[in-house]
Amino acid sequence: MIEIANLTKHHRGTTAVRDVSFQAVPGRVTGFLGPNGAGKSSTLRILLGLDRADAGSATIGGRAYRDLRSPLRTVGALLEGSGAHRSRTARAHLEWVALSNGLPRDRVRHVLEEVGLADAAGTRVRKFSLGMGRRLGIATALLGDPEVLVLDEPVNGLDPEGIRWLRQLVRTAADEGRTVLLSSHFMAEMSSTADDLVVIAGGSVVAQGSIDEVVGDHAGLEEAFFTLTAGAPNAGKA
Repeated sequence: MIEIANLTKHHRGTTAVRDVSFQAVPGRVTGFLGPNGAGKSSTLRILLGLDRADAGSATIGGRAYRDLRSPLRTVGALLEGSGAHRSRTARAHLEWVALSNGLPRDRVRHVLEEVGLADAAGTRVRKFSLGMGRRLGIATALLGDPEVLVLDEPVNGLDPEGIRWLRQLVRTAADEGRTVLLSSHFMAEMSSTADDLVVIAGGSVVAQGSIDEVVGDHAGLEEAFFTLTAGAPNAGKA
């Protein structure tokens, strides 16, 4: 389980996130929905040990990311692209990540097939389209066969077929009992994919619960979203 508790982070005098609290539980896809600058990426960076909170905590299975014994076997994450060096091939990138984390080499072939990049395994990353880079980032997240997936704006760059594939991937992961936290500003994607929603605006959580609970009496998620986020200040950092 992912647990964010009373999380606060300031950036150069601006409050990026303010007293944010929510949970993402096994067996469900939790959508983390908010406009650009709402505080989504800041929250995820703290969760994944890339930034430190000024107050509060962010844990995975009751532990901070830095305290996980086998991070890639516990949580697979996609933040801002694949992180692969542009001169490396897709296979070389994944083999390096596997080696550095003590993972079996045969996982590389498996995830390349799973994300549809088997035929591009020997292609250098600089030749990848945005969508292919996204698939490589997801392959990296899947490499350790993790219990938890944290995906930040994963549909960016994917074509309609890729978006459909991603929906199936995260749905299957949740059905297998994994915890999936999916961050996005696309409401249609959340409506089609998420079980639960956390809506953030201006650095603060403005609603959370099942999609039906968040929508409430509104005509749909879009109307609920704009009502909930109306007038919220920009948090200053995504």
